Amino acid sequence: MYDIAVVGYGPVGMATAALLGGAGHRVVVLERYPTLYNLPRAAIFDDETMRTFARLGIADRMLPLVHVQRNYEWRNGDGELLIEHEFSPVGRSGWAEWYMMYQPDLEDALDDTCRALPNVEIRQGSRVVGYEQDDTGVRVLLDDDRDVLARHVVACDGGHSFTRQWLGIDQDDYGFSEPWMVCDFRLTAEVDLPMARQVCDPRQPISIISLGPRHHRFSFMLDSAEAFATESQPARVWQRVGAFLDEDHADLIRVATYTFRSRIAHSWRTGRILLAGDAAHQMPPFLGQGMCSGIRDAQNLAFKLDRVLRGQSDPSLLDTYQTEREPHVRAVVEKGIELGRVQTTRDPVAAAARDARLVAAREAHQKPEKMRFPGLGPGLVAVGTPGAGALVPQGRVGDGERSGRFDEVLGHGFTVLVDARDGAPKTGAAAEAAAELGARVWHIGERATADAVADLDGVYGAWFDETGCAAVIVRPDHYVYGTADSASGLANLIDRLRAALALSVSPVSTSP
Repeated sequence: MYDIAVVGYGPVGMATAALLGGAGHRVVVLERYPTLYNLPRAAIFDDETMRTFARLGIADRMLPLVHVQRNYEWRNGDGELLIEHEFSPVGRSGWAEWYMMYQPDLEDALDDTCRALPNVEIRQGSRVVGYEQDDTGVRVLLDDDRDVLARHVVACDGGHSFTRQWLGIDQDDYGFSEPWMVCDFRLTAEVDLPMARQVCDPRQPISIISLGPRHHRFSFMLDSAEAFATESQPARVWQRVGAFLDEDHADLIRVATYTFRSRIAHSWRTGRILLAGDAAHQMPPFLGQGMCSGIRDAQNLAFKLDRVLRGQSDPSLLDTYQTEREPHVRAVVEKGIELGRVQTTRDPVAAAARDARLVAAREAHQKPEKMRFPGLGPGLVAVGTPGAGALVPQGRVGDGERSGRFDEVLGHGFTVLVDARDGAPKTGAAAEAAAELGARVWHIGERATADAVADLDGVYGAWFDETGCAAVIVRPDHYVYGTADSASGLANLIDRLRAALALSVSPVSTSP
């Protein structure tokens, strides 16, 4: 019996397989297509996603293949600049805030990572046709009669998820969907193109984005899905992009119709079967968070399944997956709908009013609101402690011998960070109890000492000041379990975590 069966081998399925396979579990991947899809779909990922890719060992491989995007502009039909969103070269998670990519490059890197793991088996050309589950595991029924037994299933089988339909799971539909024509080009010469532009023209909304150094995408909103048959003819496509690109500078490699959806599954877990990525939630593309949200799902599920598979936590821990992730997903979907309605209005009067309002804001030097994604919903979170459920920043640290991003120098997993700038609080038995939970304890100060690592850019000091805490427990997915303002508070917090993880170990003494 396998520990995990992953259904679907897109980026979310690949990341799930790599995270669980890297943790030592026996994983089988079931993919209906006989080869990698090898065509671009997602185009953007953020710093939190790059942090996951770094954990999987592919960040350095991806860097030459992506474009770090510093801005995203909205222009009206006359070319007038309406909004310019700016992105930092170093975001909260320690990497650039926005990367533009060609998805096959990412899938090649993730595929190589999965295939390098001896305990991960990849079966391409294996279509799932049903499931049978009981208290011990799941039988995954395949069209080639090579059925699979696994203790748990993670279904990453896309927006049309067979698994979700087989389980009879309904979806909340926000009712916001629009047909678009996506045109992808391979650049064959140097050409000056908008790297990230939304053309808010009521006559023809257009999205223009880089897909990394060698590819570019033009997307056109269609009047109806039926218009695709005519508009997708190569001559019509070249006519549409003629103001930016011609056949001397690029090859047209893909034209596809795409009707985005805004839907969230009612249930992301049925017994031992869990949904992730588009199988659990579909969102409009205006924030570039579709794939990113699926990678967050993979991180959240991976450390919880790891504990359940090792017998360290009760399977009820998996119930916290949806309660934590769904509020975040709903916020992204709803914000995407809000922006999409503004960007793509077809009413000329409403568009003119929008343009006047946004131009006036620019002339008044009002910067557009920066999107801050919410933290986790209720679950494996110490509600009531400052910062609980928030994403922890990643800064550069040094231990006297090495320096770099926190993950590179100090590793991954449950972590206790203690503010050591004014002398570390005596963590005493709390540190020992943290170790019993498999957590590492790091004191972070202004300089590296025998007892502390250096906060090289002041990232953690600023975060401690902002949160008002002296110690924090960070989960393996880089979100805050809870914070404490003293050594005794940390001891109590660890007791609370132990109970939440359903572990049976000795209570923590608060003495130093």
